[in-house]
Amino acid sequence: MRTDYLFTSESVSEGHPDKVADQISDAVVDLFLAHDPEARVACETLCTTQRVILAGEIRCAPLYDPVRHPETHGWAPGARDAIEQVVRQTVREIGYEQEGFHWETLAFENHLHGQSAEIAQGVDAGTDGNNKDEGAGDQGIMFGYACDETPDCMPATLDYSHKILERLARDRKSGAAPFLEPDAKSQLTLRYESGRPVACTAVVVSTQHKSGYHEGERDAQLKDYVRAVVREVLPDGWLSDATIWHINPTGAFEIGGPDGDTGLTGRKIIVDTYGGAAPHGGGAFSGKDPTKVDRSAAYVARYLAKNIVAAGLAKRCTIQLSYAIGVSEPLSLYVDTHGTGTVADADLERAIGRLDRLGGLTPRGIRTHLGLNKPIYAATAAYGHFGRPAEGDRFPWERCDLVDELRALTGA
Repeated sequence: MRTDYLFTSESVSEGHPDKVADQISDAVVDLFLAHDPEARVACETLCTTQRVILAGEIRCAPLYDPVRHPETHGWAPGARDAIEQVVRQTVREIGYEQEGFHWETLAFENHLHGQSAEIAQGVDAGTDGNNKDEGAGDQGIMFGYACDETPDCMPATLDYSHKILERLARDRKSGAAPFLEPDAKSQLTLRYESGRPVACTAVVVSTQHKSGYHEGERDAQLKDYVRAVVREVLPDGWLSDATIWHINPTGAFEIGGPDGDTGLTGRKIIVDTYGGAAPHGGGAFSGKDPTKVDRSAAYVARYLAKNIVAAGLAKRCTIQLSYAIGVSEPLSLYVDTHGTGTVADADLERAIGRLDRLGGLTPRGIRTHLGLNKPIYAATAAYGHFGRPAEGDRFPWERCDLVDELRALTGA
């Protein structure tokens, strides 16, 4: 393992076009789960200049039932209007009221349709005496990661990149920074010594702004504001005269969001997870109900990795799970503590296998233990799915409630 190096991660704001798409997709997931905790949703969103388009597969009797509502192609009365209202409200909350993308006047298309019966028969639990358990919604590999670089057990490069943009968004919405618009990106390069982050060598922040804030005194005001935010967010001593700053390096950034670039669900999966500090299975999270192991298994893998680090059993931990579509039990479990573990990685794998409350890491077991069949996903779709406070029903995979049990199972 290298101990001295530079590492970089980026984040994007809630107003970035891809994140607009993610938030819309997850708002639709929440709408369906609010009506039916067993709803099936795979919602993709495309957003561009003055247009939002939904496509994907759904199953939710209160909102969509082809048998009961054949005359409306399956849609219950008012359901399509409810979806459109959720889409427009999501865009409004992000803050888009621009000529090229406005929540009230954008054109909206809904191409959601029924879930494939062939997929459903593999995923659904058995009925009429058939005791088949619920299967995974797809094949694939999922990763979870945690480290002790920050109190959130997240890579510092990504954690602080998120926090810079969260602060910009709060100030924009509160009126403390009225010159900001919703679209923004950040990127931090940190220097590591003996495996620990000790200094920030480069800062990149590009933020959409009101007209005229790219030259003269207004440009200086914006850049001074961004520097002040970064200084407040980063730990003391990380910035120095040697730190390289790039704030809106291309100049004017007035045309942004879906008007400046097309947004699609699932194009910011590294921003969503660990900023490149850990592997990624490849599947996106947003727009998917929790029967899709792309989402739920990645959440439980993070949950396990974080509890291992929080228990002091490792400084870094990567966990991989794999599944086959229609099969309930995972095909494999792999733990790697990167040489930082206080017990053997194989012992950690055995301990995880003995955590009965996780239901054998089946899709049903994961959803039941973490309480995933709830409308909790819109909040995940910007500023990362991991490293956020577990509050009430939200972000349950960030709880550290396995610490004592893991210590006991490993004899630590």
